[in-house]
Amino acid sequence: MLSLSEADRQSLLELARRAVAEAVSPQKPAGPVPYSGVFAEKRGVFVTLHARGRLRGCIGVIEACEPLGESITRCAAGAAFEDPRFSPVSAVELRELHIELSLLSPPEPILPENIEIGKHGLLISQAAKRGLLLPQVAVQHKLSREQFLEETCRKAGLAAHAWQEPETQILGFTCEVFSETSTIGDQPSSEA
Repeated sequence: MLSLSEADRQSLLELARRAVAEAVSPQKPAGPVPYSGVFAEKRGVFVTLHARGRLRGCIGVIEACEPLGESITRCAAGAAFEDPRFSPVSAVELRELHIELSLLSPPEPILPENIEIGKHGLLISQAAKRGLLLPQVAVQHKLSREQFLEETCRKAGLAAHAWQEPETQILGFTCEVFSETSTIGDQPSSEA
């Protein structure tokens, strides 16, 4: 996966912040979504919101079905309003939000012994259930490879050891992760 320039990273973060601001302040007209350069690429992406060092919302897309500009706009608004673990973000919270973007490589089958903590994110599925954890989650929670597999199974609504069952599909991916450099409050921790 190619690394983005600092200018592209900042442009994507600015788009995500604008999308959150527009979502929480509906009286503001929505600005246009750019459709050129990095915004036109098709990549999976997760938008993670933190406030005062705590997870405040995280929504993403795994499969790249639309241009990155559209995905970021939709996922940023979704992280603010649609993460079922949290109440909607209020306009008062905007100044406290810290935005992190994770651009995903295409998920590919991976053997459990080939999972590298800090490098790979996991997508585990069995029948209609599936769960995803970003690579930074394993590092931040100091998970072993087996614990990371178990936690991803739990996120999918499966038994912790379902990763060992032959009908369970384990996919790995890498991420290019970047975030805003200055916010009010403490530094974040991802839990997507």
